[in-house]
Amino acid sequence: MNCLDAATRAHIVHCLIEGCSVRATCRMTGAAKGTVIKLLADLGAACARFHNEHVRNLRVRRLQCDEIWSFVGAKRKNATVEQRYYGWGDIWTWIGIDADTKLVVSYLVGGRDAGWALEFMEDCASRIVGRVQVTTDAHAPYLKAVEGAFGLEVDYAMLQKIYGAPSDEEQRRYSPAKCIGCEMKTVLGYPDPEHVSTSYVERQNLTLRMSSRRFTRLTNGFSKKAANHAHAVALHYMHYNFCRVHQSLRVTPAMEAGLASTPWSVDDLIALLPKPVAKSSKNDWKILRKALGESA
Repeated sequence: MNCLDAATRAHIVHCLIEGCSVRATCRMTGAAKGTVIKLLADLGAACARFHNEHVRNLRVRRLQCDEIWSFVGAKRKNATVEQRYYGWGDIWTWIGIDADTKLVVSYLVGGRDAGWALEFMEDCASRIVGRVQVTTDAHAPYLKAVEGAFGLEVDYAMLQKIYGAPSDEEQRRYSPAKCIGCEMKTVLGYPDPEHVSTSYVERQNLTLRMSSRRFTRLTNGFSKKAANHAHAVALHYMHYNFCRVHQSLRVTPAMEAGLASTPWSVDDLIALLPKPVAKSSKNDWKILRKALGESA
């Protein structure tokens, strides 16, 4: 990234976090596609490392969890066996959010089966101190995952939405059926019924779809590689937690959770990148060897 000046680098990151596709970012900044992808990969990895190291020891009273769908390359039903082998198909992002501070405690990009559910819930549990009330939807793998991660030291309830009959309209293929009610099921402990909800995490799903082009439906901006998809998610949640002032809180979620004292800027995000190390050329080695009296 040595060829990029600070202003161009910041411009690229601004475009990516505001929902622009990679090619649109290239057109607006004049950067090459490979340059934009490399910056996204480097910065996404740096954001993931920072989140993993610093978003810990959290006092969370109410944790809401959900998962959001997207795809890489093609939807699973349209991908060939060979394409699936290379990572194409459906991909899910697991999200856990603190209902009070609106901090995204944990996120995980992968599949949607029991193994991924357990890995996600274990990561949530490792970041939270004390007893917590957890609310999820009725996705079955959560049952064993929550108990496996938190044990019996948790108040856990499932919230199952009840949908009406599908509409006969043509738009039904792009819109879910109408929700006509919810059913709460207590699984562990004694969850407070007034706070059994997944509203905040579902609103965060909308924020993700609006802020990352890779999640926008009916476009060609979807991810072509699973690794780049994960990097984009890491960048989004780092910006959401530390840079973006929440409208209702009037501070960033990280500030509300006590992880930061002021909102971060894009320059602060870019500062997470590792410092470049200058590489020695072959000519430098030849000069050094001559200085030591060795034969070239």
